[in-house]
Amino acid sequence: MNKLRIGIAGLGTVAQGVLHLIATNGDLMAKRTGVQLSIQRVASRTTKPEVDLLGGVFSNNVHDLVADPDVDVILELIGGEGLAKELIESALAAGKRVVTANKAVIAAHGDQLLASGNVPLRFEAAVAGAIPIIQSLNQGLAANRIESIYGIINGTCNYMLTVMEEEGLAFDQVLSQAQALGYAEADPAFDIEGVDAAHKLTILAALGFATSYDFSALYVEGITQIAAEDIQYAQELGFKIKHLGIARNTDAGLETRVHPALVPTSELLASVNGVMNAVQVVSDAAGETLFSGPGAGGAATASAVLADVLTFAATNFSEREPSPPESQGTATQIQRVAMDAIPSACYLRIPTLDQPGVFAQVASALSAHSISIEAVIQKEPSSADTSVSIVILTDMVVESAVNAALKDLAELAAVVGNITRIRVAPTH
Repeated sequence: MNKLRIGIAGLGTVAQGVLHLIATNGDLMAKRTGVQLSIQRVASRTTKPEVDLLGGVFSNNVHDLVADPDVDVILELIGGEGLAKELIESALAAGKRVVTANKAVIAAHGDQLLASGNVPLRFEAAVAGAIPIIQSLNQGLAANRIESIYGIINGTCNYMLTVMEEEGLAFDQVLSQAQALGYAEADPAFDIEGVDAAHKLTILAALGFATSYDFSALYVEGITQIAAEDIQYAQELGFKIKHLGIARNTDAGLETRVHPALVPTSELLASVNGVMNAVQVVSDAAGETLFSGPGAGGAATASAVLADVLTFAATNFSEREPSPPESQGTATQIQRVAMDAIPSACYLRIPTLDQPGVFAQVASALSAHSISIEAVIQKEPSSADTSVSIVILTDMVVESAVNAALKDLAELAAVVGNITRIRVAPTH
């Protein structure tokens, strides 16, 4: 049996998951591929004597992985953009295959790292954990023209919105709970501000639409403005609130945006809860396909890392390894649609004084910008309240018109707080 010798950069949760899977399922992988995976070297800033390195040599310098002639594949599992990018570049220059779970480095530098026509770099684990979405886009749906990609691609946001819905808790309460359970970091901004999801959508858009890895082209919004009452009002209107990444090809160009969205309860994405991820791809021949599964965690991400390693194993001993699907073809510069030009229906929660004539003022401000009202919720305030929320669901309207209307609404004397705007997810 042939052997594929692995070097691992990092010794965190994902790296430990890789070691555990090789220890427990290595024989199964060998039977399936005819290749025995072997740990040659592990490099990390800190030693962890309690972790079984499966015979691998330990080093404090990740560049030792590149220098070691016995390392066939390097797993970049340290994260970030600085040292990780440097390691990937030097490994590729040395002719070593690389597998990474690093969505940030691919989103920011994917074009550069994949510039070679035969770059042995794979990154299935960078998007949606154990879900084989990159393989599906590159192979399973290769015969299709992709029309849109919708994703719940951040487990922290999905967990928080699910708990807010099920338990009626405030945002800050749920965030503290998520941090206590390890679903959110001590500094949760990367997740709750939408940056993590935007990195992943950058990759999905590049692969799905054969365009560049352009993180700067995305509109990015997190979930910090969502309140428990928004989730309750959304339910009354027939929606659930999900944090989505949306890449959508239209006559005007490619929309790439990350933000909370109202998803009709009848849609498959509305039923994806907790820390689960899901990606829905709409294509011309296959129609709507939904991929769902664990989007984070050591074991799930390690599964995706080893899926890429085993892809290398299948071709490792052939005369010529084919180019990975990620590097085939030439990226095209598709016109990106500015967020101001994107039309959508909108949910508006407007805190106002409880006095006669206020709704007429609100309706007049919307009408001035040609915004039609589809539905309204206005409830009586409790005896202790002097204000009440007017909740409006608009018809389709371009973003710039909503922005102008929100500015006018905020200037009304009867509006006494920040207005919450949540877009309705587009139909397929």
